Amino acid sequence: MKSVRGQSGFTLIELVVVITILGILAAFAVPRFVALEGEAREATTEALSGSVRSASSLSHAMWLAQGSPATVSMEGQTITMVNGYPNLATIDDTLADLSGFTYTAGSGVFAKDGAPGTCTVTYAEAAAAGAAPTISIDTSGC
Repeated sequence: MKSVRGQSGFTLIELVVVITILGILAAFAVPRFVALEGEAREATTEALSGSVRSASSLSHAMWLAQGSPATVSMEGQTITMVNGYPNLATIDDTLADLSGFTYTAGSGVFAKDGAPGTCTVTYAEAAAAGAAPTISIDTSGC
């Protein structure tokens, strides 16, 4: 920065260099931020999968502790049990928070809201006594 007769400021070269540096930084930063949106949807879907597994296991533990009743109560919700695990109609009631997901009643599918493609967690009831339910995740369209 030069000072001539009391005037001060940046030269044109200094401004061009700063703008060029900001342009280069933006070129590298923008693609990284765009990729984070899909990764965030994928991470929340995987987190919901873990929550469904935990809720299923917790309800199974309650079922065992209470002597294998037809229903158990979790957080004021009545959960109907099939082979010792929640059925499709009440698996969503075992979760405290489904924010950002839509559950299709009776299907066992939790779909991520706003996902451009398939971004789901699927719960399948326990097929037989002593067998655990199947919980699968599809993040191909997150």
